[in-house]
Amino acid sequence: MPVVIVTGASSGIGRVTAERLARNGVTVVLAARRAEKLEAIAAELPGAVAVPTDVRDPAAIEALVSRAVALTGRLDGLVNNAGVGGVASVLADDDAIEGMIQVNLLAPIRLMRAVVPVMRAQNSGAIVNVGSIAGEVGISGVYSATKFALRGMTDSVRRELAGTGIGVTLVEPGYIAGDANPNRPGLPGPEIVAAAVEKALRRPRRRVMVPAKYRFAVLAANAFPALADRMYAGKAAGKTSVKGRL
Repeated sequence: MPVVIVTGASSGIGRVTAERLARNGVTVVLAARRAEKLEAIAAELPGAVAVPTDVRDPAAIEALVSRAVALTGRLDGLVNNAGVGGVASVLADDDAIEGMIQVNLLAPIRLMRAVVPVMRAQNSGAIVNVGSIAGEVGISGVYSATKFALRGMTDSVRRELAGTGIGVTLVEPGYIAGDANPNRPGLPGPEIVAAAVEKALRRPRRRVMVPAKYRFAVLAANAFPALADRMYAGKAAGKTSVKGRL
């Protein structure tokens, strides 16, 4: 039975992803800060293991990976889903800025650094980094900056690991129904992202945007940056972006 770590597993995309994987025969290692909630979720999922983890702590990351490997002696997948958002303005306080960088960028890098030696030794594995459409079109301040950086890091790691048997995929959700978007009716639920993550674990791809309709918006913004500047002028700083949970 494959073993996969899912961070930010206590709610939202992370929880739905963990549930989907567990239903389909994966031993899911649930990682998040909220221990009681994590344990309750693990109790509902066949074979799931809860490992309370603060992904801002390098020692906690090492302990998480060690616990996962100890289950079967191997590690088949990592889903870097934990993320935080906040006020999009460049005038945001240092604490908010540093928090986003710690969780959205440094944690995925540290987790990849921890799992890659294990996956190299077994000549197989899959890493899925959950980014954001905000990492393609800059409208969310530091949040966008962390997701742009995660996109670049994902591309670099995929190229670094080419030929090792390790797949590296970036999944980029747009607006998804949940606590982050309470006033946006009709949005797709986190299930659409969970399905993309599961597919990427089984068959790694370079990049997946969900829902697919965002591909056009990204292409348009890249092809006509001046138009994107006009469209978002004065609006970006009023937006917030929250995805996943610690």
